Order: sequence, then structure tokens, then C-alpha cells
Amino acid sequence: MENVALNFNPAFWQNKRVLLTGHTGFKGSWLSLWLQSMGAQVAGYALAPSSQPNLFELAQVGKGMASHVIGDIRDLSTVQQAFTAFQPEIVFHLAAQPLVRHSYQDPVTTYAINVMGTVHVLEAIRHTPGVKTVVNITTDKCYENREWIWDYRENDPMGGHDPYSNSKACAELVSAAYRSSFFNVDKHQIALATVRAGNVIGGGDWAQDRLIPDILAAFEQGKMLHIRNPHAIRPWQHVLEPLRGYLILAQQLTEHGTQYAESWNFGPRDEDAKPVNWIVEQMAAIWRQHDDSQNNENHKNIQWQVDTVAHPHEAGHLKLNITKARSLLGWHPALSLQEALQLTVAWARQHQAGADMRQVTLEQIQAYQALIHAQH
Repeated sequence: MENVALNFNPAFWQNKRVLLTGHTGFKGSWLSLWLQSMGAQVAGYALAPSSQPNLFELAQVGKGMASHVIGDIRDLSTVQQAFTAFQPEIVFHLAAQPLVRHSYQDPVTTYAINVMGTVHVLEAIRHTPGVKTVVNITTDKCYENREWIWDYRENDPMGGHDPYSNSKACAELVSAAYRSSFFNVDKHQIALATVRAGNVIGGGDWAQDRLIPDILAAFEQGKMLHIRNPHAIRPWQHVLEPLRGYLILAQQLTEHGTQYAESWNFGPRDEDAKPVNWIVEQMAAIWRQHDDSQNNENHKNIQWQVDTVAHPHEAGHLKLNITKARSLLGWHPALSLQEALQLTVAWARQHQAGADMRQVTLEQIQAYQALIHAQH
């Protein structure tokens, strides 16, 4: 595998047939819109959006899709039907039960979706002749977390303390088995990679038990913010950062085959792994700046406190090593964490003002793409 410094190439995606599982979710909606803006033919297979409001409906993501199927990845026959009907070239598998705390409440469903759901998607791919490339999105939490200060590399052991993290580690192992058993052989040559991102943030996330949605909801409603684990360190990054990594990787997989069919980390800069309380303070400052610019005094007294209720175990310290993606894909973070928070608050403020959120989201994508072009 040669060392390359790659420009992000939107032209590659023109007329590519791309299927996303989980396209109604937060990351899936951003990725679908981005692919649409580059001229890809996009199909989706997912459950209905899990929150009200949600980015998929607000940004009218389905409007520009070639196919939009509401279905459950636990149903193998329906998954296979969707793949057979669309005949994709490239697949991004994002569908998952993504919440740590929910995995404690319902571990059976978490494993069924994240492990057997992955098996079903890979099995459907195995029986779809035109598929060349698969990117399976797992999580930074798939590593065996040792609560150390060093960042995790792609070859560190899989693990996971809670059912969510553990199920995603299992999904990594499932992917490795399919890669070795079915996809890296002469008959198929499907290039399958797994990707692990940090804690993604951005406009349009209303998932339960996530810090940024909780912060924005408290600020918008003028309520006290309750936070868990204020000193927990996470690798925060804007959602467009890992998505760009996934897109660059998918292009390399398509053009160079199994050479890039491995696991990859797409995390933020080292200095952007910050504790929860730092994020809250910065978000409050940015929110107040928006109020000041609009002469709005309603949110001057933003307050937060630590939730003293006992909660299930969550990792205290987690960082990703991105040397491999930087060296071999030419990918690196383009935004600082401060810029990521600014974009997130700006999106929320536009939504609060009743703006066209499809247009707002596409404008943020285009501005980010222009930034990438300028940096190269």
C-alpha cells in the first residue's frame, strides 16, 4: 500500500450507485445529502426516523434519493430484496442501535441489530453481483478500553465493556470473517473495510442520551442542563470529518480493490479530545455570542449541573490514533473542535429561526467541501 496524499474527489461520485443502510439516521442523512450533491444515485434501507424532529425529514433527504426503503436489517429477506432491486456498486453500512445506555436496557435487541444485522447486510452483498466496495461503520468504542492516556490504533484488541461497544466489536469480527472467507477470493473480490470514528457532532442530531442534543435542547428551552461524567474525555469531531474519510476510503477501495480492505480510524486532532465539561462551557459561550449578535437577552443565564443519579458504566478516557488514515489516505481533520461547535450551534439557530434546513445543510456541506479544496 503506497503512501498517497489524496485530494477529496467529488467527481468520482457522479452517477455511482450507492446504497446506505441507516440513511434515516443522523450520519446517514448527512452522508445521503452529500452524495446527492455530488451526483450519486443513492438508495437507502433503514427504519423510520427514531426521533421527532429529525434531520431526515427536516432536510427532505428522501427527495433526492433514487430509492428509499423502510425496513429492518434483522429481516434478511427484506434486506436481500432491497439489494437485488437497486443493484448497488458501493455500500455504506450505518444502520445500528447506536446508544450505550439503551444497550444496557435492551442488550438482546442491540446484539440482534449490530451483530446479526451486519451478517444480513454482508450476506445480501455476497449475493449481489455488482457490489465492488463496502464500508462498514462501527465505532471508536469497539476497542478493549484500558482507560489509558494513549490513543487506540487499528491493530489494538477488540473488546467493549457494555453491550453496545461489545456488539460493535463483534461486528468488526464478523466483517473480518466475511472478508477472509468470501470477499478476498478470486470469485468475488469485494473490497470490505471497517471504519471507526469519534464522537460526531453537528446539526440535526436529536438522539437520546447524547451530550450535544441535550445541551442544545436545554439552551433552546432555557432549562437547567444535567450532565453525566463531566470529566470523561471523548474524541469530538464534526460529522463531515469522518464522512469525508469514508468517502475517500470508498473511492480507494473501488479503484484499488482489496489493497485498502482493512480497518481505519477517523478521529479528531489530539488536542480536540476534550472532557465533557469543556464542551458544555464552549457551547454556552457560542450560544451567548449568537444572542449578543441578535440583541437577545433570553439565554444569558445558561446553567448546568452534574447529574448525581447513578448511571451504567461508560468509558472515561477514549482517543483514536489517526496516523494510518493520515499517512495512507491523505485524510486529516480539516476543522478545529471550536469550528465544529460553531457549525453545530449555527445549524441549531437556523432551525430555531424556521429556515429551510435542506438548504442550510447543503450549504454547510458545500462550505466544508470548499475548505477541503482550499487546503489542498
